[in-house]
Amino acid sequence: MHIRRLVPSDASAFQSLRLASLQECPSAFSSSYEEECDTPLSTIEAHMAPDSGRNRFGAFDGAELVGIVGVGRESAPKLRHKGFVRGMVVAPAWRNKGVGRQLLAHALAFADAMHGLRQVTLTLTAGNAAALALYESMGFRQFGHEPRALCVDGVFYDDVYMLRDVGAG
Repeated sequence: MHIRRLVPSDASAFQSLRLASLQECPSAFSSSYEEECDTPLSTIEAHMAPDSGRNRFGAFDGAELVGIVGVGRESAPKLRHKGFVRGMVVAPAWRNKGVGRQLLAHALAFADAMHGLRQVTLTLTAGNAAALALYESMGFRQFGHEPRALCVDGVFYDDVYMLRDVGAG
């Protein structure tokens, strides 16, 4: 398994994995397949440009992209001490094999190296026991719970908010 920053040439593989995950687990993301399926590859490529300000990492088995995660920081001056992890996906065939742990460790090492960053947050759908266990094992703790955060096909899902102090791993 090799983990590296995604570059514009990874846009097609990223989009395929992202769209598949939005269809498979619509309650795990605030975005939807319908919102993202028509996103031009040129837009995704631009988001992966080194100067885009976005940091997405991919887990590769050879040339195959099998997992993704995004990490970043808030841009407003009063919020720049806060970072976030978003959009974590592991392809179904690669779950329970340590890929998520490796991706998250890479993202957190990147966040830990950000000057002035004090904390990293993430959100997950309540009831996702596997994700909760992973995040807790990597130093995150729960700080909030939002009832009915998402509505997918008329069904409501709660969100759990988690925080990790930078360097707490």
